[in-house]
Amino acid sequence: MMLSIALWALGASLGVLGVTAVASRVVGRYSVVDIAWGLAFVAIAVTAGLAGSGTPWRRGLLVVLVGVWGLRLAWHIGSRQRGHGEDPRYTELMRGQGFGTAVWKVFGLQAVLAWVVSAPVIGGATTSVRWPWLVWVGVVLWAVGLGFEAIGDAQLAAFRRDPQRGRIMDRGLWGWTRHPNYFGDACMWWGLWLVGGLSSGALVGLATVIGPVLITHLLRNVSGAALLERTMRTRPGWDEYAARVPMFFPRPPRGDR
Repeated sequence: MMLSIALWALGASLGVLGVTAVASRVVGRYSVVDIAWGLAFVAIAVTAGLAGSGTPWRRGLLVVLVGVWGLRLAWHIGSRQRGHGEDPRYTELMRGQGFGTAVWKVFGLQAVLAWVVSAPVIGGATTSVRWPWLVWVGVVLWAVGLGFEAIGDAQLAAFRRDPQRGRIMDRGLWGWTRHPNYFGDACMWWGLWLVGGLSSGALVGLATVIGPVLITHLLRNVSGAALLERTMRTRPGWDEYAARVPMFFPRPPRGDR
């Protein structure tokens, strides 16, 4: 049962990214894939929730949690991209390569990554709750993560609108961690693992922990914080900021600005 649901979920993810690939061809920008990233998770959660046979109330809960996060992320990235051209990251990534390469290198890869990260959602849709209290611990952790992500994004947007801003954003949550949005994203997925994975028992928890492990690795070491810092470290004042504020895991501000 779990395998068939997983395959349906993979099909949903590939469908969303396939449509996005066509859209990117029309608008001439690969960066639209970032909008589809959150939508792919929503499609996976809805597909697994409808087709699964796990505890009904938890299936619904997982759809709501993933839906709130994924739709908010898609809206946020879409509004940020409005009026802008191609993201320099994709310009560099696809330099000298055609659209055919992009189909698997950009869209296909992200579809598969979203599917793997969604392992706790798929697991929760196909199993019964064994430890209900862990579900609610996970919901709290999910809420903390969503708060870090949403508040961090809002604070950064306000900073960019401020004509008196400095060169380095170190206000609010950005004084606790250099990447509150990426930390919040990872925190949220560990919460979803508690909700959909570990609460079903140790075996399901072990089988689905690849989801939060993979997304944390991607956000911290690959396409998230590490990639952004390659460009940010050239800004004046960055070294002092980096010495004072941790890269990923937050801590209370310390030291003089």
